[in-house]
Amino acid sequence: MDRSSLTSASRWVLLSFLLAAPLAAQKGPSPPVEAVVLGIAQDGGVPQWNCHQELCEQARADASKRRLVASLGLIDGPSGQRFLIDATTDFRDQVARLGGPPDAILLTHAHVGHYLGLAQLGREVANTRALRVLCTASMAKFLRFNQPWRRLAELGNISIEELLPGKATALTARLHVTPILVPHRGEDSDTVAYLIRGPSRSLLWLPDIDRWEKWDRSLRQVLQDVSIAYLDGTFSSADEIPGRSIADIPHPLVPDTVALLNRPGRPRSTVFFVHLNHTNQLLWDKQAVAALKAQGFFVAREGTRHPL
Repeated sequence: MDRSSLTSASRWVLLSFLLAAPLAAQKGPSPPVEAVVLGIAQDGGVPQWNCHQELCEQARADASKRRLVASLGLIDGPSGQRFLIDATTDFRDQVARLGGPPDAILLTHAHVGHYLGLAQLGREVANTRALRVLCTASMAKFLRFNQPWRRLAELGNISIEELLPGKATALTARLHVTPILVPHRGEDSDTVAYLIRGPSRSLLWLPDIDRWEKWDRSLRQVLQDVSIAYLDGTFSSADEIPGRSIADIPHPLVPDTVALLNRPGRPRSTVFFVHLNHTNQLLWDKQAVAALKAQGFFVAREGTRHPL
């Protein structure tokens, strides 16, 4: 292809596609600091136990079609330290994909897909000693006052450390995280996204939010200073779940997020959709995925690595 024949939009999409490719396929040494996608599905994973649609049935028969619950790993190569964002119900497999036990776990909120994996740290399983669990004061209160999480703290399996929303915390000398409050059903705790900064690049991990217009900040503005963004892509359509109203489980629809961002002055971030419900066509419909990519957006893929 003659490079001069590429339009500006085409060059942007090509660059974004290259960024989206799993870095495991690239040769050379691992970068000193990187993020790795450990799961992309909504809290129930794929297959979801009560789902009998084609994708879930196929995933039961073919492990390659299984999708783990949304989680992100952070690796600081020089220090040898690893970190896990959210302890999901797929905790065991995700620790293996991370390459070893985490030095700390960061939690986003108290919905079942994001913290139940902490149970693996108790005396019935790993019996860890003072494993750091970083979260907001609201999430810390939930853990300290409810069993069996309270027991993990009392027995010293975990050491709960409170993070202040909006304040950067150094995980290592090369890796910093800032929790950012987002509006999401707060039955048991508040909810945060994480802004992650490495030596060269930044990444936003935001798997859950009710509505962009309920946020006290502009998504477009937030993305101006972010290299890579993983955004809530739970649903593509409001009628995905027969017999249930999406008003009871609010999330921004993927087409609405695309429309919000795909305007003049669009942020330069490479955007991936994550936390996909088992009903979301982006998990199986190649044409839908291709149409999304043509607009410069991507579906998260397990195993993708981003140097930071």
